[in-house]
This record gives sequence, structure tokens and C-alpha cells, in this order.
Amino acid sequence: MFEDLHELGLRAALPPISAIDLQSDPGLEQRFVLEVPVLLLDGLVVCHGRLDAALLQRTLLERAS
Repeated sequence: MFEDLHELGLRAALPPISAIDLQSDPGLEQRFVLEVPVLLLDGLVVCHGRLDAALLQRTLLERAS
């Protein structure tokens, strides 16, 4: 998903991004085991499985207003 963000030019529009190994956090692993990869913004799921660029852009616009 990192590569998709970069290719679409969305990486610069996002707050800092970090990858988390779900196996290092049992709570996250249990919550997202079937949704990897998952993109969270302020703890809320934006998309999972694959990048939904349109949804991400709408979410960022809503967050900015």
C-alpha cells in the first residue's frame, strides 16, 4: 500500500506514515488479521486489502475541513 500511495502522489498529502507489524501487538493482530494491509488515519480504518484512492482523498478532504 505504501507504493500505491507514492505512485498516486498521495504520500505528501498524508500525515507521517508508519508500518506496524501486527504480530507485535496482539490486539491489532486480532482486530485486523483478515484485513491486511490496512490503512488507519487517527485510529479509524480508511481502507483495507487494497488502496481505495478515492475514499482516501475524500477522507483527507473531510479531515481538513
